Amino acid sequence: MRILLTGGGTAGHVNPALAVADALRARDPETQFLFAASDMPRDKANDLIPRAGYELRHIHIRGMRSPIVHPANLALPFIMSRARRQARALIRAFSPDLIIGTGGFACWPVVAEGAALGIPTAVHESNALPGKAIMQVRHRVDRIFINFPETADRLNLTGRERDRIIRVGNPILPGFGAVSRADARKQLGLAPDEVSVLAFGGSLGAERLNDALVALAERVARDLPHVTLTFAAGKRDYDRTAANLKGSAAAWCPRISLLDYIYDMPVRMAAADLVVSRAGAMTVSELSLLGKAAVLVPSPYVADNHQLRNAQALVRAGAGVCVEEDGLPGGALERAVLPLLAQSAERAAMGQRLQEGFACPDANERLCVELLRLARGQA
Repeated sequence: MRILLTGGGTAGHVNPALAVADALRARDPETQFLFAASDMPRDKANDLIPRAGYELRHIHIRGMRSPIVHPANLALPFIMSRARRQARALIRAFSPDLIIGTGGFACWPVVAEGAALGIPTAVHESNALPGKAIMQVRHRVDRIFINFPETADRLNLTGRERDRIIRVGNPILPGFGAVSRADARKQLGLAPDEVSVLAFGGSLGAERLNDALVALAERVARDLPHVTLTFAAGKRDYDRTAANLKGSAAAWCPRISLLDYIYDMPVRMAAADLVVSRAGAMTVSELSLLGKAAVLVPSPYVADNHQLRNAQALVRAGAGVCVEEDGLPGGALERAVLPLLAQSAERAAMGQRLQEGFACPDANERLCVELLRLARGQA
């Protein structure tokens, strides 16, 4: 079987595609995979897909510039037309049995051309608010897989078209759920009575969140001897945050750990009692799978502010706390975190509501079954 996957831009689009490919390859090592993504230098697909050992081809495409009257947008019709021609040529050369899209710039031309050629097509939307690429192809694809239940209504499909929507959750990369909380804490040297806080704001970092975490670190160092705080500042903002931490009251506190990036996230998250993070769909799914209490700080810099929608879905279910970034300079993060550090029962209840309402531990398996049925004409 030959499977073409397309998704890129952010890691939130790339990692679900990689998780699907890994799960399908585990079922049948003879399956051939090809990924298609944009040729934009900042597209995370250009790093993550080759690193995972998969072949990657490029489609020349980009999004609309702001404002809409930007002169560069005059070329968009020509860019889109060329992208579709490139996608069609790629599809004909590879001759896939199935095309899977997970969002991002290249998703639209590849999935649209595949559907036009009569190839079985499917898309997966990981966020609560569907992205532009998914919305553009939703009428053409054979299956639409979703993570958040409310996404079904936001796709604006009715009748038989709505029957093509299947909630399976987000496919998760290996590692999450493989280690118990007790084993993870033992690996990290955490005492049984310590309250462990894990915080991160993305691979590159988030300045205002990092500043708020330094302030939280000072409070932990000064007043909370039973709490440990580990936070990742991101590679881009690490030096600045390290300098700020060094000049703070938490500088030499052994219970405060600053990292540039968390490479052992499945272990760190399993050990944590409370997580402070952005509200990307994959992070939410990982938290849900492990049933972790979380304070979410949605990034306001993402398309359509979709992380805020993700966080709001959890808040409505009593499964998380949301702190918007504009409130960070005024101490909103401390006001959200400190009460939870003293309330183990509330943390446990919040994590349980998150797990019961949003976790899909069999997402990888369900996706594999549905995709293989589609590819074999059994859907």
